[in-house]
Amino acid sequence: MNQASLFKMKGLWDRFTKNHPKFPKFMQAVQQKGIQEGTILAMSITTPGGEKLETNLRVTAEDMELFKELKQLS
Repeated sequence: MNQASLFKMKGLWDRFTKNHPKFPKFMQAVQQKGIQEGTILAMSITTPGGEKLETNLRVTAEDMELFKELKQLS
């Protein structure tokens, strides 16, 4: 990723966190507690039309490897 892309992403992230201040605090709490193998991640999305989409997954050892690599990128 080049420097211009990084600056653009930083600006977009700053705007996102300004619009959604609870999200970074949630992510900080998750990071402090840590995601461990066996943790269940659940997500629910409601479209503007009212349709609800939900899923969940149990974190595996292979998932933990991915999370470790992603953390090193940041």
